[in-house]
Amino acid sequence: MRTIVVYVHGLWLGGGESFLLRSRLARALGAECRTFSYPSVSAGLTENAVALGRSLRAIAATDTTLHLVAHSMGGLVILRLFELGLEATGPLAGLVRALPPGRVVLAGSPVRGSRSALRLARLPLGRAMLGRTAAEALLVRRERAWRGGRDIGVIAGDLGIGLGRVLGRVDGASDGTVWVDETDLPGATEQIRLHVSHSGMMFSPGLASQAAAFLRTGQFARS
Repeated sequence: MRTIVVYVHGLWLGGGESFLLRSRLARALGAECRTFSYPSVSAGLTENAVALGRSLRAIAATDTTLHLVAHSMGGLVILRLFELGLEATGPLAGLVRALPPGRVVLAGSPVRGSRSALRLARLPLGRAMLGRTAAEALLVRRERAWRGGRDIGVIAGDLGIGLGRVLGRVDGASDGTVWVDETDLPGATEQIRLHVSHSGMMFSPGLASQAAAFLRTGQFARS
């Protein structure tokens, strides 16, 4: 049986920033690691989720384990994918049941909305910089729960160095861009906090090790 890991990037990125993470996951899991790249500014959240779903459909096979790993806003694209995939009608109806088994890891994903994005949106040209997906995914405080039918692990960072400090005061634990409480996802299998920054997550060997542990076993490694 082969293992495929699909990485979904965050705002303003294209997936290349995950080279070290993907290399480490490939070695740890004996996996083939791919990147799903999407237009994070010019396209909307649902549009990108549908594109991700169609991409996953193309690689689905009965002898495959299919894992998903996301950084930042990429996690919102994955969550939207599963929302659409559980619907009875629509562009991704029935997709969740059709996909091969696997697990999901979200790293630094502001699933409850983003204070940093709200602050940026108030600045001149801020909304234009954020684009359509962020407008749908990050600018509204929301309560959501995981009902995707597979194990999902959530990683939050608490090394507060990043965009959030440039945009205003940061009260409470954060990775410098995303607050820890913004990553909280009821229904998640496990949630863990690491001493990493938002942009530094992709380069952290500790985060790669924890992500690999969860994808392999459904649990983060505990010391």
